[in-house]
Amino acid sequence: MRLLVLLPLAIALLTQTPATEIRLIVKGDDMAAGHGINVATIDAYTRGVLTTTNVIVPGPWFPEAVRLLQANPGLDVGVHLTMTSEWENVKWRPLTHAPSLVDRDGYFFPLVSPRQGYPAGTSLRESKWTLDEMERELRAQLDLAKRHLPRITYTWNHMGFASVSPEATALVARLSKEYGLIVPSDLGIQSVGRVYESRDTGAVKAEKLARRLESLTPGLWLHIDHAATNDPEMQAFGHAGYEWVAADRSANLEAWTSPMVREVITRKGIRLVGYRDLK
Repeated sequence: MRLLVLLPLAIALLTQTPATEIRLIVKGDDMAAGHGINVATIDAYTRGVLTTTNVIVPGPWFPEAVRLLQANPGLDVGVHLTMTSEWENVKWRPLTHAPSLVDRDGYFFPLVSPRQGYPAGTSLRESKWTLDEMERELRAQLDLAKRHLPRITYTWNHMGFASVSPEATALVARLSKEYGLIVPSDLGIQSVGRVYESRDTGAVKAEKLARRLESLTPGLWLHIDHAATNDPEMQAFGHAGYEWVAADRSANLEAWTSPMVREVITRKGIRLVGYRDLK
């Protein structure tokens, strides 16, 4: 009887992460926003160190993102819950009828909060958004993601939209738990932080990322950015103050597939994980 009582404790102790282990999540945001984002994210996973991605369900390239993720079942995936549409040349709308969440053309607002240089009334915070409409829309995004990608493991807020109010923050947490998904902020993950500048070349980003990884101490860490190709489609992405999206995000891909970065990870024994490894 005593053995049966102690057995679960022994199993738990044996399966705990060693205190000396460095675990690293490498997250690529925004699948479904563009074809170049979709293919580059998969490339960063198959050739590089990317361990997880997330999908903008109302994004224009969602069907392709689904097909690519279904073809790569080893890649951890979450839902990039979305209430904004920031780019000037490509937009997305809610899946539901949500007049309080959209601009006069029916698109999500480009901003969460007012920003200098943007016209008044172009942010979610300035709108008369309602919690009921936000909940219906988030549920629709979660349902569609679950239907096509039943393996989804976590939620992630696009542009941090939940900061618009405490009620929105609580809503996202409640729905995530209802759908059985991880809320990353609950996990106490340490951020790798800002590693490089958006105008750095891929080679410079790889060097800076390798140097930062050298300094990691035991624990669970997160490095997050975006991958994309550098081609005419992605060169059309941008907004005021950030017109070099394709160059920036293709440089991220170069860093994530760099042998220099891989060498540091291997030599230091860093374990690459996704959120599903934490469930």
